[in-house]
Amino acid sequence: MPIRTSYAEGTPSWIDLTTSDPAAALAFYGELFGWTFDASPTADGNEYVMASLNGHTAAGMMQQRADLAEMDVPSMWNTYITVDDIAATVAKVESAGGSIMMPSLEAMDAGHMAVVSDTTGAIICLWQPNQHIGCEIVNEAGALTWNELIDDDIPAANAFYAEVFGMAAVAQDMGGGVTYNLFMVGDDMVAGALNPPMEGIPNHWSVYFQVDDADATAERAAFLGGSAMGPATEIPTVGRIVVLQDPTGATFVAIQPADQP
Repeated sequence: MPIRTSYAEGTPSWIDLTTSDPAAALAFYGELFGWTFDASPTADGNEYVMASLNGHTAAGMMQQRADLAEMDVPSMWNTYITVDDIAATVAKVESAGGSIMMPSLEAMDAGHMAVVSDTTGAIICLWQPNQHIGCEIVNEAGALTWNELIDDDIPAANAFYAEVFGMAAVAQDMGGGVTYNLFMVGDDMVAGALNPPMEGIPNHWSVYFQVDDADATAERAAFLGGSAMGPATEIPTVGRIVVLQDPTGATFVAIQPADQP
């Protein structure tokens, strides 16, 4: 469903980019995905930028904090999971063995957010909506279509997300001896998880954007100052994917969905 008006608890619902160079990021994603932007001042003197696609909110962007830049933390996309009661969820994070990176705060009338770390070290944001539900448009070219946990300890992650968010883990046979971990909320597939494709990749949440042509998107990203982290790959019944990096170093995945029968 491309237009959303709500999200069930436990569902990834919003993404935003913390970037070392907001101007470069806006130019890149505006050209790559056709986004338009609206900036609002924040309490710390910076701006929070709302990106829209076809008149519907698609993502957010903000300047990376100075202390993170000093520690050489790269620009990155953040995934937010909707919760009904953020205080109760934060308490569950700690009881499940996670850590609180940023306690709950009110984002004006938009909602409440917090930043936590799961038991494996992956960072995840919590979102209790008020006026802002999250992404209003998904599963369209230029919009978010999937969130995926890259993790070297899937069983530990499954236990954490089940206890904190009520996500049920289901193993899916992808063929060729490959198993993919699906997170379910009720009957809905809301996210996935898999082991890192190579050593040295930290546990993290990755974001997928739908595109009409993965190869053309990779070429366009390179022309705009980004790069492809490798060649596009065909995944049977899923689609063609390519991992990209924007000009500020943030990575994301572009996916051209497989034709459905």
